[in-house]
Amino acid sequence: MERVVVGMSGGVDSSVAALLLKQQGYDVVGVFMNNWEEKDPEGACTAVDDWKDVQAVCDVIGIPYYGVNFAKEYEERVFSYFLEEYRRGRTPNPDVLCNREIKFKSFLHYAQQLGAVHMATGHFVRKDVRDGHTVLLKGDDPNKDQSYFLYMLKEHQLEKALFPVGTLTKQEIRRIAEENGLPVFQKKDSTGVCFIGERNFRQFLQNYLPTQPGDMLTEAGEKVGEHMGLMYYTLGQRRGLGIGGRGDGRSWFVVEKDLQRNVLVVSQGEDSPRLYANRIRASQPTWIADEPPMGEGESIRLTARFRYRQADQQVTVTRRGEELLIASDEKQRAITPGQSVVFYRGDVCLGGAIEEEAWMETV
Repeated sequence: MERVVVGMSGGVDSSVAALLLKQQGYDVVGVFMNNWEEKDPEGACTAVDDWKDVQAVCDVIGIPYYGVNFAKEYEERVFSYFLEEYRRGRTPNPDVLCNREIKFKSFLHYAQQLGAVHMATGHFVRKDVRDGHTVLLKGDDPNKDQSYFLYMLKEHQLEKALFPVGTLTKQEIRRIAEENGLPVFQKKDSTGVCFIGERNFRQFLQNYLPTQPGDMLTEAGEKVGEHMGLMYYTLGQRRGLGIGGRGDGRSWFVVEKDLQRNVLVVSQGEDSPRLYANRIRASQPTWIADEPPMGEGESIRLTARFRYRQADQQVTVTRRGEELLIASDEKQRAITPGQSVVFYRGDVCLGGAIEEEAWMETV
């Protein structure tokens, strides 16, 4: 009987993943990863309740369970990068790095130490073997597909991974959990940063980075307010600007973060030309199959997502050394330095890169 170690968060997805693997005849072990030890404002360790849920679920399924602490690895490999990106005025996506460095590296190694042939997670993705290669596929439920967050994985990591819920919808998962008596069947989805959880983000960053308030200016240079620190804002942001009673009544949006002057530039109306681009320069390309799908200087047609849950966009991708130039058929809104662009060919996730800058180019 093959042993599978399931990364269990205390949520319904990973709980059902463990259940399905047990029903399929695997020797299943549940493991809860505690990678963030800070307490919430009320003084309670936020991981405690999740760990209790994991224990309760494993008892119902009838599988052993363990807890493992990767807080040191998380701080060194993920959180330090997260802070440095915010320090540079960028908007990072730590979840993709967390998946590569913690869930599919540290956790995978731990699973193998427990004698596992495979590790499993509750991600909404699938995998397949095509032309002799293990490939990452979109989850069947387009509203929940999480391939965007796994583009930094490599083929050897995918070979060891199982994704039992990738063919299901969220409704089906909750139904399976309820029918099998799993106590988390109604537990709400987590939406916070990987392992850090849901919290007041501005207060959270203040614990680690000094605030540098500055002027909030229009594109014409008129001062319309003050910002709390550039790290708290992202391109295209509308909420929380505190600009009222000015201009023509339309909403204000962030269109630029000027780090040299410590100025937040805002514009009125979501149709501001400054918010749109059809050319994107991206760095740090990573491909699941290791080899890029095009040669140096070559261009290929792919689809791309510039943010999670975005519909696939038609693009032409050109390889230029260690960078990619992406020409999008349609203009894209609020391309944000530090965020990820992820590439697809049909239902196959090929890899991705980090967005650096964007501009409009007339055709």
